[in-house]
Amino acid sequence: MSDRPEIRDGEEVLGFDPEASATAKVAFIGRIRSPWTDRQSCPRNISAARESGQGARIELEPGYAAGLAGLEPGRHLMAIYWMDRARRDLIVQNPRHTDAPRGTFALRSPNRPNPLAMSAVTIRALDLQSGVIEIDAIDCLDGTPLVDLKPWLPGIDMPDGQSPV
Repeated sequence: MSDRPEIRDGEEVLGFDPEASATAKVAFIGRIRSPWTDRQSCPRNISAARESGQGARIELEPGYAAGLAGLEPGRHLMAIYWMDRARRDLIVQNPRHTDAPRGTFALRSPNRPNPLAMSAVTIRALDLQSGVIEIDAIDCLDGTPLVDLKPWLPGIDMPDGQSPV
């Protein structure tokens, strides 16, 4: 895949392709429509996406719109998406914002054996008939496949009610 990020000094590649040993199937339930068309313009995280002031849209595949019943503008959602243009073979990465390489599982990088990403987003508008959700922001490229949506719930989505470290 020519669109994959380059290997940096200190990074380690797995000796196998995780995709080749897949044991589960995922059904994409929709696509995320964002203003970001290339890696250079795409924000590195949801905070940076919000700072840009640019919203986004989730478009569900036919048949999934009924799953939005009970949601309304102003509610928060956990959007879970498949970073389809990420590397899957990096087990140690050397991000530009850290002082040394780190294990993939200690990072929120999209490059991972199963390139799942998750962001807490806010519903700005909702069309229950067409299955379109306008959201405040997102940190992925336009057309990224959507795996799932879950309501964000205070007290449940913060471990023990504690502040993050």
